[in-house]
Amino acid sequence: MGISKVLKAKIERLSPEERDRLVRMGWEDRTTFDVIEHQFRISPNEFVSFMRTQLAAKAFALWRKRVHEKGSLKNEKTRGFKTTRFKSSRQSVDGITKGKKKN
Repeated sequence: MGISKVLKAKIERLSPEERDRLVRMGWEDRTTFDVIEHQFRISPNEFVSFMRTQLAAKAFALWRKRVHEKGSLKNEKTRGFKTTRFKSSRQSVDGITKGKKKN
């Protein structure tokens, strides 16, 4: 399955840091598809295609299963709570979790 020319152009405009950030946001339960769309102008369907290009086949299958099973967490209208910020209070400006040991 290929990706559209439009999505390919959107991905190419992203820096490597933004791509990594998008993948992290995809794995986080607190980040909804609506937030991703607002920040990066990538629709939920485009985001799934993006994740397919960024993850290994097995990792993508695990991510897809997780999103399907916990789908209400990735959809702001069906989740049971509201968030007021895009990042964890334990996360610093550069995206590194506070208290995590650096290698």
